[in-house]
Amino acid sequence: MNKLQAILVLLCICLSLSGQVTKTDYDRATQFMSENITKKYYRSWVNPQWDDESDLFWYSVTTPNGKEYVKVNTKTGKKAPLFNAEKLAAALASKLEKEVKSEELPVSKIKLLDKGKSIAFKTDSLWLECELKSYALSSYKTDKSYGALCVLSPDKQKLAVVHDYNVWIKNLSTDDSVQVTQDGNLAFGNGVSPSWYSTKDIETSADHDLDADLTWSPDSRHLIVGKYDRRKAENLYLYKILPESGQRARVYGYERPLAGDSIVPTIEYMMVDADKHVSTPVDLKPNATFLNYGFSWMKNSDKAWQVRFERGYKACEVVEVNGLTGNSRVVLRETADTYVDPLNHDLKVLEGSDEFIWLSERDGWNHIYLYDWKSGELKSQITKGDFVVRSILHLDEKNRKVYFTAGGKEAGRDPYYPHLYVVNLDGSGMQLLSSEDAHHTFFLSPDKNFVVDNYSTVQKPNVAVLRRLKDGKVICRLEEGDITELKAMGWQAPEPFMVKGRDGTSDIYGVLFKPANFDPNKKYPVIDGTYSGPQTIRAPKTFYRGLSNDDTPLAQLGFVMVNIDGLGSAFRSKAFHDVSYKNLGDIGGPDHMIAIKTLAEKYSWMDSTRVGIFGHSAGGYDAAHALLVYSDFYKVGVATAGNHDHRAAKAWWPELYMGYPAGAHYDEQSNYNLASNLKGHLLLVHGDQDQNVNPTSSMRLAAELIKANKDFELLLIPNKDHGQVYYDKYMIRKRWDFFVKHLQEINPPREYKIK
Repeated sequence: MNKLQAILVLLCICLSLSGQVTKTDYDRATQFMSENITKKYYRSWVNPQWDDESDLFWYSVTTPNGKEYVKVNTKTGKKAPLFNAEKLAAALASKLEKEVKSEELPVSKIKLLDKGKSIAFKTDSLWLECELKSYALSSYKTDKSYGALCVLSPDKQKLAVVHDYNVWIKNLSTDDSVQVTQDGNLAFGNGVSPSWYSTKDIETSADHDLDADLTWSPDSRHLIVGKYDRRKAENLYLYKILPESGQRARVYGYERPLAGDSIVPTIEYMMVDADKHVSTPVDLKPNATFLNYGFSWMKNSDKAWQVRFERGYKACEVVEVNGLTGNSRVVLRETADTYVDPLNHDLKVLEGSDEFIWLSERDGWNHIYLYDWKSGELKSQITKGDFVVRSILHLDEKNRKVYFTAGGKEAGRDPYYPHLYVVNLDGSGMQLLSSEDAHHTFFLSPDKNFVVDNYSTVQKPNVAVLRRLKDGKVICRLEEGDITELKAMGWQAPEPFMVKGRDGTSDIYGVLFKPANFDPNKKYPVIDGTYSGPQTIRAPKTFYRGLSNDDTPLAQLGFVMVNIDGLGSAFRSKAFHDVSYKNLGDIGGPDHMIAIKTLAEKYSWMDSTRVGIFGHSAGGYDAAHALLVYSDFYKVGVATAGNHDHRAAKAWWPELYMGYPAGAHYDEQSNYNLASNLKGHLLLVHGDQDQNVNPTSSMRLAAELIKANKDFELLLIPNKDHGQVYYDKYMIRKRWDFFVKHLQEINPPREYKIK
């Protein structure tokens, strides 16, 4: 072999080791994007549409041959087609005077009528009724729609209406209306608040889009009305670079309290007597609007209740309000050294015995407690142990049982899998009602006798069954996910893993994604898909989430992807969760790095010297933060819509996890103040119409990076809000390009267009 041949051989070996990324790889990645790959997953989910007047429910599923509609008898478990699709298609074609395909019926909002003998549905702009013996079509009269700022009373005799920031009561039988409040105005309105995502052109005098806050009592006698004080509300602004017409950009404003603000919009309440047309103030102090969780009425009394949190979430109260007088009393007050988690609480009242059940983490795990409603005294702890109650599905007051979901109770199983249980209110007789080792999602029937249970793992497709609630017995198997086409395209299921965390004892769970053309003889760079927001987890637990994500497409470009939920994330013990308290800058990073290094020791094809990270929103903060504080490990980061300083984020989220007031720890964990630490390659992305995380967040980080003379890239995408920028195809392609270029050190195909 001469010298030239040796050089060529060496070059070929180097190319073989490093790999190449071509348009073909990008085409494959596109095929694995959520909107494309999920179309090849059939019979994937059952969302039951219950009929209140019969033992039936119906659902639809997508199949290789189109959509199927199925009805099920809960008593017998028998399945049957909801209708004859060919006959309905023919009837619709005649009615609409156009072609209608039986596998693509243009129907929505289907309702069962006459115990399933007929159906009503919407097609185009028409509501039709179809008698299922003759398939004769006729017009169907739907309930009247009254508008966004109108709320119909339970007896359907009265209408509460907000007009010009005041509340009116309209008698629907006489058509008479009476104005109940007189003092409402734009800044201090009765019964309305700005919609959370509402923005308005500051050059107009129009208000934001408004949401009604009107809550009827079950007997239609009383109405609880929220009164919103917006007089000192402060705005955030969006600069619309590309207006609908003309050359002048436009400015939009929206009301949004930020973490640590001393003055925020507040809400107070009044009781309205809907018959006497008088209002009475509720004797509760005004509270920040973002701490408002609304009222619930007792079914058989003139009383209502509300759960109220204090700024910083270190305390909450359950309060009762008298609908006749507006007087209130505190039923229960709960406090915590860190926070009482509003995302974990639930309350159910047993009116017949003046008791209530309440979810609390007071013993270190989220559990169910029984209290006396009148005295507020604790009677007993219903569930106990090292597991987490996730939700209360049903309280059977007559038989004194509670049905609930929980994770972590079954030894050897993923603690994030919710299972269904029942327990007596005295704590005895706890029983597992869903035995399958999988993630379960339950839909309860209106009569509370049955549940539809969808269960799956990231590796096993969804199975849907109908269960009897009282004992969990499977009445019938409804559907099983069909992944034939997924296998044919070379899709590989994500691989779950568990490692020990930074403390050496905590189990840390995650998921690993490999490319469809995986070669164990290659060495793959690793990308960490991150979101460490403590309210949730990032790693998928269901088959659909394991299929529909941003990680699978990226893996096709020659990466191993990981999702890891470190200390500080949700659905574990209070101590596990509290690691992130006043410590969001931790981002679970120590556990992520340990997991990646542990996996790389196990798998020779993982290269822990080439690690990238990407995330969106709180994950965008994570991705940038990783390159600022863990820069010896993470080499490349893509941060989209990141809240890079928690004082610049919507008040409730940072104040829950970082505390109130906003102290020095906010500064210490701000990406702005760490900009000079940047190493590696960072891409910042934001949509200029992001009303959730204002684009100033990324722009201010960019300013600090410029001040520190750091190399980075910034992409501002016009006319995209928080969600839209996440799914923007140009942004996705740029993220692919950035990792290919900087983590694999290969030039990506130029100007690839995602289809």
